[in-house]
Amino acid sequence: MATTAQSVADLCLAARDAARELASTSSVTRERALEAIADALVARTDEILEANARDMEAGREAGLTGALLDRLLLTAERIAAIAAGARQVAVLPDPVGEIIGGGRLANGLELKKVRVPLGVVAIVYEARPNVTVDAAVLCLKSGNACVLRGSSSAAHSNAVLAGIAAQAAEGAGLPAGSVSLVAGGGREELAELATQEGVVDLIIPRGGEGLKAALKGVATVPVIYAASGNCHVYVDASADLDDAVAIAVNAKTHRPGVCNAAESLLVHSGVAAEFLPRVLEALRAESVELRVDARTRALAGAELGAALVDVTDEDFASEFLSLTIAVGVVDSLEEAIAHINRHGSGHSEAIVTADLDAALAFERGVDAACVYINASTRFTDGGEFGMGAEIGNSTQKLHARGPIGLRELCTIKYVVTGDGHVRT
Repeated sequence: MATTAQSVADLCLAARDAARELASTSSVTRERALEAIADALVARTDEILEANARDMEAGREAGLTGALLDRLLLTAERIAAIAAGARQVAVLPDPVGEIIGGGRLANGLELKKVRVPLGVVAIVYEARPNVTVDAAVLCLKSGNACVLRGSSSAAHSNAVLAGIAAQAAEGAGLPAGSVSLVAGGGREELAELATQEGVVDLIIPRGGEGLKAALKGVATVPVIYAASGNCHVYVDASADLDDAVAIAVNAKTHRPGVCNAAESLLVHSGVAAEFLPRVLEALRAESVELRVDARTRALAGAELGAALVDVTDEDFASEFLSLTIAVGVVDSLEEAIAHINRHGSGHSEAIVTADLDAALAFERGVDAACVYINASTRFTDGGEFGMGAEIGNSTQKLHARGPIGLRELCTIKYVVTGDGHVRT
């Protein structure tokens, strides 16, 4: 496997050479490579866990939060799940060569609109070593070479995982350079990677606003931002309150350090008096810090008074990535939609309602990649959506939105066949 013992430029050039070969590699060969990666992950679990233990120890010494340590942690079960995800991607339909449009033109030409690989995809990510494998298998399956750059907090884990993926892929018949890891450099190295015009075809940052800002200032390569998730759960006036409690607690506490966790809870005033004491108690039982507006505080009940913190506008705009939630009361569905569109990040938003008209209005009115009706935001995930895995969740509108899977790692090519046609 290539690392930054070579320069970033040399790594990217090697990836470009690999990508040109990968584009014509058979689906069978690419599928076999993903199966080989999955087998190697399972076989080398002890080696992966040893590397991850070093990262975890360094993370604890550096004072990482519990939620961030959870994102960093690998277990035998998580490694098995990563391998299972690779196998699931392996057997998905091959997007390369898929005909997605076309037909016979009036002049007799045959036109086909075909999916083809992007080429070289660079992925920059923070503190989530599973992304190393997810990104590699998605890129390889879609005929792309990948250049990976993880964070220093997962350096040992990423090095082992990327090495396993690269070795297994090459052993299964894919070209050398198909999987590369950029490791050991700082922001200068990131800038070099983001300016490899004509070599790197796309860069996908998966991390917080700091990473996004760092790339925006320097990138000359096209970027899809798999950015932050300031997600909301809105409990409508007609909601089933048992469902609403379960959804709100799950969305906040299932894994609070991930981008599809809920950061804000909005409650219609028509059910606030009955619902808020129940849900706040349930959240508090899960050790959630409650940042509430004045109306929520007034309805919360005396028992919870000391546990409540006054919410700020900044809180409503924050991705906490921890057991913290902002809570507010609204007087209408329209007010909830306006609040979400003002403070949300365009990731995932949920409504709990029994009113079909309200559900439709929320679906149409909220500007987000994923909208949920009577379900937790935690389902925004490539694996849950049947994609096998994902590189991240795009919150922008071009060229991909939502989970970035196989088809989102392709572009298109028009293939036009004639019979001696000339234009007059």
